[in-house]
Amino acid sequence: MPDGVKSRHYASPRRGEQARATRRRIVDAAHKLFLARGYASTTLENIAVDAGVAVQTVYFHFGNKATVLKEVMDVASAGDDEPVPLLERPWAEAIRNESDPHRALAAWVRSSRAIYERVAPLLGVVRDAAGTDTEMFAQWTTNQHQRLTAHRHLADVLANKGGLRPSLSVEKAGDILFALLSPEVYVLFTNERGWTPAEWERWANSNLADTLLKRRSQRVPAQQAKAPAPEN
Repeated sequence: MPDGVKSRHYASPRRGEQARATRRRIVDAAHKLFLARGYASTTLENIAVDAGVAVQTVYFHFGNKATVLKEVMDVASAGDDEPVPLLERPWAEAIRNESDPHRALAAWVRSSRAIYERVAPLLGVVRDAAGTDTEMFAQWTTNQHQRLTAHRHLADVLANKGGLRPSLSVEKAGDILFALLSPEVYVLFTNERGWTPAEWERWANSNLADTLLKRRSQRVPAQQAKAPAPEN
């Protein structure tokens, strides 16, 4: 190689696609095994066999079983493996752009239902893992904080649209959303009491709207509220 000419390392798009496909096979295999066997009884060797890869490949991509379960939950929550945070996805942006707080809230509850329908079967696995694995317990705690942050974000969005009842602060509204839209409440209704996801959605939206939002007739559009008084 001539002096002064450095070798270059090119990232192969095909190699990147292959690595992503391998990760997804591992995640899909782990998802099925965690549901069938539980967290404690599923090993990385089991996951590797079902994914059709060497166990060293699972270690290379994830490092340990707790990270595999976290990825399983992340993919189930999002519905895909795109590296885009939930609050940066088109459905969240549409909620921020929606001028009517009632419609914005209904869209959030509808999206929550879609997420919970995907993750509800895994919640027992994560709860059991958090009870025996310190890393998973830390992840569970982190997830709770993230969920609270997301619901306070929604409360702030609703407040900026002039939709929150005057007696409610953004913080308190976020707490109410965090509690009533919790996965535990969803599982209680749909698994324990036999409600359909659609019934849960209607109940959650109706109760949250009654608790958090002004009636439509009481709401003054933000631009109207800020408009200067006409001169006499």
